[in-house]
Amino acid sequence: MKRICSIYRSPRKNEMYLYVLKSDALERVPENLLLAFGKPHHAFDLVLTPERKLSREDIHQVLENLEKQGYHLQMPPAEDEYIEHLPEELLRRNDPI
Repeated sequence: MKRICSIYRSPRKNEMYLYVLKSDALERVPENLLLAFGKPHHAFDLVLTPERKLSREDIHQVLENLEKQGYHLQMPPAEDEYIEHLPEELLRRNDPI
């Protein structure tokens, strides 16, 4: 199954993306999701196949969501993931004195 997908980024939340079928555009995305997402900014188009690797999403879940609901919402990484990668000295600056 090959799908041509348009990916939009949210102006409200850094690293939040909305995947939709290019042929449907934003037609199948619920209005309340679009309100929370903000005005979508087109980032790029991508051909998705089950063999393709995505950096932060499971390709099978993305394809299933596109088929069943018409969109896939990629949430930003949890803040814990950011903290894990901070250098020790930045973490120590927040320690109480």
